[in-house]
Amino acid sequence: MVQKLETIVFGGGCFWCTEAAFQRLKGVVKVTPGYAGGTVKNPTYYQVCDGNTGHAEVVKVEYDPAVISFADLLDVFKLVHDPTSLNRQGNDVGTQYRSAIYYTTDSQKQAIEKWAEGIAGAVTEIKPLDEFYEAEVSHKDYYNRNRQAGYCRIVIDPKIEKLKLQFGDKLKSRDENSSL
Repeated sequence: MVQKLETIVFGGGCFWCTEAAFQRLKGVVKVTPGYAGGTVKNPTYYQVCDGNTGHAEVVKVEYDPAVISFADLLDVFKLVHDPTSLNRQGNDVGTQYRSAIYYTTDSQKQAIEKWAEGIAGAVTEIKPLDEFYEAEVSHKDYYNRNRQAGYCRIVIDPKIEKLKLQFGDKLKSRDENSSL
């Protein structure tokens, strides 16, 4: 049976956090950190961090809707970031850390708009995906390669623990992804 994959792009603060969370979900085939929502072509991490490109740090999530629902992806997105926080997530401050969803289908757009209506004070940017630029190799699979780093232990570990508690039945087993 051939998988019919769909793609969605989430901006929920630092892409190391969102990548780590979405990688752990059954039905998520690939998670790629990158940049979207801005005007500069092929931006670098340092350009995006300066806040002048208009881009947000994002993750492109490729998933099998026969295994995980889009509603579940939205619920996980809400769990691992604050959709009511304008241009910041925790100590990460700037437009590059904004809450954003860049959709690829009309049905995603409708589901996202309904989801956002249910969140009092939501400031999530909702737009069609225009361009996605992959982040540099050093940012890919960051959490899994750097679990002992301070940022990972202080910021990402608690998000992963919340994910395990609230979505344990949606998580891949260790056998399904040996890097987790």
